[in-house]
Amino acid sequence: MSNETKRDVFETFADECAGLNDEIYKRYLKQYDAALPDDLPVIPEAVGEILRSAHGQTDLLDVFETAKNGHKISETLAWIIANQNTFARAWVLGVWRVEETGEIVKLEAEK
Repeated sequence: MSNETKRDVFETFADECAGLNDEIYKRYLKQYDAALPDDLPVIPEAVGEILRSAHGQTDLLDVFETAKNGHKISETLAWIIANQNTFARAWVLGVWRVEETGEIVKLEAEK
């Protein structure tokens, strides 16, 4: 594994492409910047609903604490406990793929 980011590889590729004018080059860089990551976290729909409702109202540690110490551990909370890294990535990115449908869900930007 290298220390290069996907962005580094893309920029090298774009720089070496013959015939691209500056306008096209900048358009592709802008489009690349706005694109979602290839490896979005995949979470069950019910977990996504918890993430969506808790995000902005509490912090990630509170969600993990609730999942760990909930009075009644549900299947959804058990999934969060067992998949903390995946849940945290979805929380930080604010976007994930729904396991059951493949749909991409994005959190609304704060207004």
